[in-house]
Amino acid sequence: MSEDFPYLKSMPQFIRDGVPLLTGFKRDRIAPYVVLAVKDPLVVGEGAGEDALAGALDGAELSAQTGLFTTLTGTYQGAPISIVSGGSGSPEAELALMDLFNHTDCTTVIRIGGCGAWSEKVGVGDVVITSGAVRDEGMTKAHVKAEYPAVADWQVVAAMKAAADEVGHPYHIGITRSGDSEYCGWGKPGPGGYLQDEHKGIIDYWRRAGILNTDRESAAILTLCSLYGRRGGAVCSVGDNVVTGEMHKSGSGQTAAIKIGLAALARLYKEDTHG
Repeated sequence: MSEDFPYLKSMPQFIRDGVPLLTGFKRDRIAPYVVLAVKDPLVVGEGAGEDALAGALDGAELSAQTGLFTTLTGTYQGAPISIVSGGSGSPEAELALMDLFNHTDCTTVIRIGGCGAWSEKVGVGDVVITSGAVRDEGMTKAHVKAEYPAVADWQVVAAMKAAADEVGHPYHIGITRSGDSEYCGWGKPGPGGYLQDEHKGIIDYWRRAGILNTDRESAAILTLCSLYGRRGGAVCSVGDNVVTGEMHKSGSGQTAAIKIGLAALARLYKEDTHG
């Protein structure tokens, strides 16, 4: 383990008075059930406002704020829930997740956000519940080898399915591909039309492999939650589908994704506290 690591004592911890500086988390102000969200203008619209996620909580109050993250804590159907909102991508997700695991009593982390579809089965406005993720990003490989699977916690998936059935919105359960790049690594040309042959095959490669959607954070949450003994999951609204040609509709399906994600956490809370 790390006790015999020679640089352990000199490693910067970024903590002041017991509070992590990057997130500002205080143990007594962060709920055991956490939503990790992205400040994403692409999920605004179609009935989902900028504060739609926080607005769904009862009694939401600011519990932590730094230059990187804003955290609100409230309840949903009686369940204590914190929403941690920050930037996009797995490296940013790592910062929040490590502070959650090290400095709070967090047991469950889910992503509620937006995604793009890479499957003919998925329509714009649908919701995708992630059962597993392709770790096509870099951060998680710093924690564990690529062979380690990114798998959603089965209780989280079951709770999300039950919630989705109650909401009655079109949904799918399957594999998400998480990547770092929004351009060449997604098959989208860079400035000046830059695109290599290897980039042109990315979408069809993963479409043939049967993934449903693509995002930037799901693999991070699933991998690190599993590795460090927490429950992880993800539910995303579909904003576009490059395979079918359905163009982007900002905010499409996001209200349903929020209801499903929060209702799933409420179900888990009831199961955890009342059996």
